[in-house]
Amino acid sequence: RLITSKYKKTICIKTGLFVFLKMQHITGISRNQMTFACLEDHISADNPIRFIDAFVENIALKTLGFDVKTLKAEGRPSFDTKIFLKLYLYGYLNGLRSSRKLEKECLRNTEMQWLLCGLVPNYHSISDFRKNNPLGLKKLFKLFVSFLKDADLIAGETIAIDGTKSRAHNSKKANFNQKKIDKHLAYIEEKTDHYLKELAQNDQDDSGISISKIQEKIERLKTNKIRYELLEEKLQASGEPQISTTDEDARALLVQGQVVEISYNIQAAVDSKHNLVVATHTINRNDRNALTAIALETKENLNAETFTVLVDKGYHNGRELSQCKEHNITTIVAHPDQGISNENGTTQAYLVVHFLYDKASDTYTCPMNQTLKTTGTWHKKTRDRDSYDFKKYRTPACRECPAKSLCTSRKGGREIDRSQYADAVEENNKRYQENQQLYRKRQEINEHIFGTIKRQWGYNHTNLTGLEKVNGEHSLIMLAYNIKRTMNILGVPDLMARFKNWKSPYKTKVCLLFKTIILKLFPSRFEIQFYFAA
Repeated sequence: RLITSKYKKTICIKTGLFVFLKMQHITGISRNQMTFACLEDHISADNPIRFIDAFVENIALKTLGFDVKTLKAEGRPSFDTKIFLKLYLYGYLNGLRSSRKLEKECLRNTEMQWLLCGLVPNYHSISDFRKNNPLGLKKLFKLFVSFLKDADLIAGETIAIDGTKSRAHNSKKANFNQKKIDKHLAYIEEKTDHYLKELAQNDQDDSGISISKIQEKIERLKTNKIRYELLEEKLQASGEPQISTTDEDARALLVQGQVVEISYNIQAAVDSKHNLVVATHTINRNDRNALTAIALETKENLNAETFTVLVDKGYHNGRELSQCKEHNITTIVAHPDQGISNENGTTQAYLVVHFLYDKASDTYTCPMNQTLKTTGTWHKKTRDRDSYDFKKYRTPACRECPAKSLCTSRKGGREIDRSQYADAVEENNKRYQENQQLYRKRQEINEHIFGTIKRQWGYNHTNLTGLEKVNGEHSLIMLAYNIKRTMNILGVPDLMARFKNWKSPYKTKVCLLFKTIILKLFPSRFEIQFYFAA
């Protein structure tokens, strides 16, 4: 009442504006309003989960090696194995790997409720499925590759191969080699001697040092010494250069530069047509000895007679190149840069690449036009647990050669070693020099795959332990990548149509069976259960 008419007018205007603005907001449905709807209404026709459902329902999981649960006469019924596979495919396609998180999604995610028909498995059961079915997951990946090949989404002509490190479930502190064990044992001996000297000093001058505490420390050191000695015995018995205690299959691998992580090495072969993964497996060593295994797996998955592989210089190995050649696989592997032998020895102009080899006479010709010959004797060389045979080539003309100081620092003259795999290496190096433009496509084909998986999806580590289980998880990751990329290429409806029309011995032949379960508590009543069986 005390407000003047001027202020009253202003308040009325503002109040009216407030009411006007309030009416512009979108209003929702009342929480207490009853609605009639089904889960099917919430899932569009092009939703990816429709393909997940169709994919899993049309596969005979038992034939692929999955641990399929069967109906029991007594006890609580188990979940269908297909439920867990659908759950994990949805999870890995949406960045969810934790079994506890997947259990929560079953309760609050509408898409998950549609996919699983409202079922909510316990996180223990979810986790056990992934651990117990590594072989089935690997075969499932190969099955999808076979479908992609038949759908003409894979050319199978040019394949890029590479590897990436995935951190293991094992810390650096829980990884040991002989040098590290020796260091710990030496430290224990040093500290034990120190404490014994303190005890002896305490007996002489009665310095008041707590004898019981020192004795406890000595006993603790003895226990640790026994533990490291047992670890040393285990390491020597394994024949491996290192051992891990949390995950016995994990190894310390060079990740980048001088950075070392306890990890696994994921190998992947990628087709050049649509950049789809055609072969994958996980190893616990570096790339140097890995080319043949992934190349042969690619050949098996594609059922191809021959193809060309593009690989970086980390895979350059004479034995691996020779084995690929024997299996009719064309390799274009970058060769490592040639360095000098020593500071006062071979110069750039006299590297071995400038020595011409004549296969007919089995001789080398040096830049000074001198001929290096061999006696034909084969010698054996071992490097990094990799042994091979080689022959030596020499010439007596080196002693009087005016360019000797530029060629070698050996008093007896220049000596060239030629391995048993030299022919395959030279053929590969020649192809690499002649196909530089093709080789440059290697990074375009396969590098972005690891970037997507590790950076965008966050799958830079494994949740499992043991090489076999880790292989299963990484096969599941690559399967999820292929499914997502194929959806982007074809679209969900077209992909579903092609898969349903695809003929494969691993697809389910559906038949309707009847099973009558007589209830023990109510003999007069019975329940007929319908279920599909492969």
